[in-house]
Amino acid sequence: MKVLFVVPYPKGKAASQRFRVEQFLPYLPARSIKYKLAPFWDNATWAILYKEGHLLQKAVGVIKGLARRIILLAKLPAYDFVFIHRETIPVGPPWFEWMAAKVYRKKLIFDFDDAIWLENTSEENKGATRYKQHGNVARICAWSYKISAGNRYLKSYAQQFSQQVVYLPTTVDLTKYNQVKNQAAERIVIGWTGSHSTLPYLKLLEPVLQQLERKYDFDFVVIADKAPDIKLRSLLFKPWQPETEIEDLLQFHVGVMPLPDTVWAKGKCAFKALQYMALGIPAVVAAVGANTEAVPGTAGYTCATELEWYNSLEQLLLNADLRCKMGAAGKLWVTEKYSLQAHQATFLKLFI
Repeated sequence: MKVLFVVPYPKGKAASQRFRVEQFLPYLPARSIKYKLAPFWDNATWAILYKEGHLLQKAVGVIKGLARRIILLAKLPAYDFVFIHRETIPVGPPWFEWMAAKVYRKKLIFDFDDAIWLENTSEENKGATRYKQHGNVARICAWSYKISAGNRYLKSYAQQFSQQVVYLPTTVDLTKYNQVKNQAAERIVIGWTGSHSTLPYLKLLEPVLQQLERKYDFDFVVIADKAPDIKLRSLLFKPWQPETEIEDLLQFHVGVMPLPDTVWAKGKCAFKALQYMALGIPAVVAAVGANTEAVPGTAGYTCATELEWYNSLEQLLLNADLRCKMGAAGKLWVTEKYSLQAHQATFLKLFI
């Protein structure tokens, strides 16, 4: 069997692709599955894609990506399945998907982990948003052999267009997340990890953290590809690096995941919380979407108000035994429900 993975990003660069596609790839050869990973963006364009300016370089990157997709069409006969993560091309109609499904008669597997049928404009993508066609998602769902959805809200959407929808949560590889946080410390670290697209959500937590700062001494560590725009004396920023990702997360005693209560946020797959819990770090999250299912009361707190956020973080700041207990429960929960090992078979069944 041969599978073509048509993905947006260069290998190893984007969390959704790393955890929903790339970490499964080493398991395929043992099942006699050969594969090719085909990104749209090259490394040079990806490096400047979300930076201001560089318009000519970005335009050249788009043209190169389109050329690669055209060349890829001619190679489709060699593959049994075409696995599409999120999108094959970032702008315009879904012509590649249509050609693959309708002309080449390939079995499409469509995977997504956000409510990508909705417009979601950020400072970094506002220029490109006008060229996106969000109605593409429904069409691709209808053309697909199977659909892999990252949470139950996304699954429900996809089921409007297909009966072959599989719930596949974003998973954590326990062979890499094989440590447990030591909660004994004099100075506590509350932490957040993410990308430029979710950094604005930290504004929601800023008043709570400012209030906690007035009473307690702690560090608030942000690991991201861009520094946050929040005013905290406790703030420490660390640029995200794949080589030190787990080591950096292990600085946290408590991990947070604020979200706005929006339709877009319901499409989020609670992955930050899963990363925290996999390392024995209690998760304090917004009571929105998949968070309410992913974080049990034994492993953290789901919060709907600023008072709930304050009380939850205060309890964990003051009580090392509670952090240890919740951390152990979270580790077990992720092992059983959200690990790569628990869902490896689910992923492989997509190709049946």
